[in-house]
Amino acid sequence: MFVSKSMTKKIITINKDADILEAREKMAEHHIRHLPVITRDYHLIGIVSDRDIRSAMPLSDYNSKKISSKVAKLKIKDIMTIDPITISPLHTIQDALVLMQNTRVGAFPVVDEKGKLRGIISVRDLLRAFINVMGMEDPGTLMCIIVEEKLGQMKKIVDAITEEHISFGSIMVARYWDKEKRAVFPYLLTQNISSLKKKFKNMGYEVLDPMKWYIDQLPKND
Repeated sequence: MFVSKSMTKKIITINKDADILEAREKMAEHHIRHLPVITRDYHLIGIVSDRDIRSAMPLSDYNSKKISSKVAKLKIKDIMTIDPITISPLHTIQDALVLMQNTRVGAFPVVDEKGKLRGIISVRDLLRAFINVMGMEDPGTLMCIIVEEKLGQMKKIVDAITEEHISFGSIMVARYWDKEKRAVFPYLLTQNISSLKKKFKNMGYEVLDPMKWYIDQLPKND
């Protein structure tokens, strides 16, 4: 899935000469945390976040409708991040996820080859795309099954679930902290998986609560 299909296209932006109060009001009104800063012809020149605004304002000012004269003089160009990290609409959501993980940035402006702003993609957009890809919009249950890293394991799991006449929303395989194993995540369109859990345990598999599978336990890239 491409970024262009998952990004927010209706973008709330701001001018570099706007004041901090305007940015704060826009974020509050639209329930957003990032404002791309653009020129008149929609070229991206920066981005400002709610964190930038909080850092520039005393807490007493941030929580008040009135701000001090010193803060009132500050413009967006004084606090924005210049030349922010961006992503192309032609990149995939996988590219966006990896970039977000590596940079610890919560949202990326999406710009075309001419540097013009086309959208913004945030953690919320990526979660929505992930839910869609995984088929989680339909009621169901996510399982986590730990398997050995060898051929034929996926077929055994799929066959075991199919034998119980349970439908799949999706199935995903991920790395596990033990390099000799993998974590398999079937999303099943049923709420009753107790017998299936017992079946997998009898087959010799380890069944985990998906919430106990941490991204921080994954092998680190060199």
